Parts: sequence; structure tokens; C-alpha cells
Amino acid sequence: MERISTEKPTGAALAMVTAMAVVALADIWVARIAEAIGVWQFLFLRTSLSMPIVAAAALCGLGTLRPRRIWAVAARSLLIAAAMFCYFGALGFMPIALALAGLFTSPIFVLLLTAFVLGKRIGPWRIFAVILGFLGILIVLGPSRDALGWMLLLPALGGLLYASGVVATKALCDGESTMALLFGIFAAQWLLGGTVMLGLTLWPTEALPDMPFLTRGWIWPLGDIWPFIWLQVVGATLGVGLLNLAYQWGEASHVAVFEYTIMIFGPLAAWVFLGQPVSPSAAFGIALIALAGIVIAWRTRGEA
Repeated sequence: MERISTEKPTGAALAMVTAMAVVALADIWVARIAEAIGVWQFLFLRTSLSMPIVAAAALCGLGTLRPRRIWAVAARSLLIAAAMFCYFGALGFMPIALALAGLFTSPIFVLLLTAFVLGKRIGPWRIFAVILGFLGILIVLGPSRDALGWMLLLPALGGLLYASGVVATKALCDGESTMALLFGIFAAQWLLGGTVMLGLTLWPTEALPDMPFLTRGWIWPLGDIWPFIWLQVVGATLGVGLLNLAYQWGEASHVAVFEYTIMIFGPLAAWVFLGQPVSPSAAFGIALIALAGIVIAWRTRGEA
């Protein structure tokens, strides 16, 4: 990720908090989109509209779209694209609080992958954070286990895939431009979403009759969901732009702490606009997951 020379810790924190508020406000309406089309078409349309915006930003001098190592950027992009399909797919049938709790297990998985795949040592504080995070997962998923069954694993799978993408970013994509990495994610979502959507259109399936958001092919016309798709386009582009800016302005281990504010903004926005409740036990579990991520970010510089 590209960095500029002057650090602005206050500006970085404000940019990250604003990014999380924007993303949360956009993501809660995926439940409305899920009533009309499938997740594959949704992300295909979203990236079809987002990629020209990113390309225009690159032409304005905000960074190059050309990767240094195409294979590395492609591998990283596919991992994160798959993670986003898991996260957004989960938003179609579960409250945003549960989906976010699963996705934000990613710092825990990053730590585990760093230890067991890259062979790096982790200290006692971060081991404690892993235990704390998994305890939070069990608490969040507990009340919903019978109702949602195996599907509760979908956002957690997203967290694992996103963590793999983060590890790939550090290991394979050092020196790549922010715009190239962003465009790569959108392009991977476009390609993956379009391919699966085409397959489901040509060969419809009834494998998950209670979850059409995961199995719908192409639907047309889109009717009254266009405003929600455009909200996603604007929210994703602005939110990711602010997120990148935050990491350019501040120390990564400090800025990452503020990323967890989405676990406040998401459930709060869903409660205000959609009436989605959050039980006290789920709120406690979410707090433990967020605390685990904060501890990991805090100790990243302090331990080997």
C-alpha cells in the first residue's frame, strides 16, 4: 500500500471512522437487494459501475492501475473477492451484526496464518487475543446456531479468506499501488460474479430453495432496487478510498483499531433503519471479537 511522507494520526483516525460509517450505512441495505436479485448479480453490477470510477481516479493521477506482478495481485484479489461474496451472501439472510462478527475474525486468522504458514513467532498477548476472539465467536453464534445451522460458517469463511488476502498482500504485493490493488479486487469480483451468475442463469439450481440470494441467476428488470445498488457503489468507492487514506496517513497498527467501529455503526444503522435487534449476548460476543482484534493490532509492534 502506498504511503505519503507526512503522518496525520488524528486525520487517519477520523478518515477510518468515517469510512466505517459510510460502509455500514451502505451494507445494511443489502438485505433489501437480496429480496430481488442474487449476490452474484449484485456484485457484478456493483463492480461494473465501480471500476470506471477507479479507472477515472487513476487517470487523474491518484495512482497506476498497472500491477508490478500480475499473478500476485490476481491471487490476492481472488481471495478477497471470495471473502466479499461470503460476507455479502451472509447479509442476505442474517443480521449485519452476525455477518460482521464473522468477517472481523480476519485478524485472528491473519495471526494464525502468520504463525503456522509463515512460521513467525507470536507472543502471549496475541495468543490470549486468539482465545478471546474464538470465545466471542461462540457467544455470537450460540443463540442462532439452531436457526441458521451451517450457514453461520459463511461469514467466518469470509474472515478466513480475507485474512488469506491480507497475508498475501504483505507477502506478495509489497510495492503495488493502492489503485492497482483496489481495481484488482473489483475486477476479480466482476469476473467471479459474472461467471457464477451466467452458470446459474443457464443451469438454474434449487439446491438452496430457502436462500435464493445465493442461487439466483440474472434477473431483469431490477425495478426499485437501483437506488440501493448505487448506494453500494458510492459507499464502497468512498469507504475504501477513505480506508486507504487512513492507512496512508497513520501507523497501520494504530489505524486498524478504528476499523472496528463498523461493529458499532453496522448494528446501530440496522436497528435504526431496519429494526434489526441485537441481543445482549450477541453484543457481548461482538465486543470480545473487537477487543481481540484491538489487542492484536496493539501488540503487533510490541511482539515478534
